[in-house]
Amino acid sequence: MNSNVDLTSRLALDVQSVDSLRLQAKQDPLAAVKSAAKQFEAMFLNILFKSMRDATPQDSLFDSSQSRMFTQMLDQQMAQKISTTGKGIGLAEALTQQLMRAYKNNTPPSAQADGKEAQAYPLKAEAAPMPLNQGLPASGLPLSSPSGGDGRKEFVGRLWPHAVEAGQSLGVPPHFLIAQAALESGWGKGEIRGADGKPSYNLFGVKAGAGWKGEVVHAATTEYVNGQAQATTEPFRAYASYADAFRDYAGLLANNPRYASVLQHSADPNAFAQELQRAGYATDPMYASKLSRIMASNAFREALAG
Repeated sequence: MNSNVDLTSRLALDVQSVDSLRLQAKQDPLAAVKSAAKQFEAMFLNILFKSMRDATPQDSLFDSSQSRMFTQMLDQQMAQKISTTGKGIGLAEALTQQLMRAYKNNTPPSAQADGKEAQAYPLKAEAAPMPLNQGLPASGLPLSSPSGGDGRKEFVGRLWPHAVEAGQSLGVPPHFLIAQAALESGWGKGEIRGADGKPSYNLFGVKAGAGWKGEVVHAATTEYVNGQAQATTEPFRAYASYADAFRDYAGLLANNPRYASVLQHSADPNAFAQELQRAGYATDPMYASKLSRIMASNAFREALAG
């Protein structure tokens, strides 16, 4: 089957359409994401139309089971038409952006634990990487544009001085902070950016609350409510450099009482990750597990060794 076949104009509940979408997902995942998002918007609109119909009196002279069936078919086709015309109601576009970001930010398989229990802490002194950003401005270069390879070693090298400074102020090993930055930003490849493409330098996914007075970038993200993932757009803090991002992150952990227990587990990477999740740093129920897996992986240790 040709992966370029447009599936968005077909009914979302069409069995053949679902099968075609599954096949497209195997052949062209990114195109399948767009198709699935439009199908989801169509289903949402159909439910909305049904709710509106149910709230409308149906005791007219011409009301019958047949008329209701054809009305339902009309609503379904109308929902499909709206979702595939232009930008629809915007739901499909927002969902596509979120799914595409999650797809691109997915931690590479080589960065996951390979099943061997690799000790993540402490690291030997000779394993500390040499800074790769000597002579560069404080902001360095965008981390999402690695010069070669998978970019993990460059990611670590460019951020290491900032992680050391922040780690010393917190009493936390710098590689703990590097691992969290890698998790939050997809090793820099999914760094939060503004609408103009300008980097926010926000490597820790810190949101801009009411007390934040600096620059703000709005970006799509996923929040978990009662264990259910929900796509949303949130304001995030924007910094002038990666150094500022690490300093602000260090200030967040040091000055917010909710993270006091996190800093008490600087000798145990797993406990550090668990306390971060318990303190509510992220709503993802797998956050601690993901962070621990990065710190325990051989790929992470190789990146630290430089």
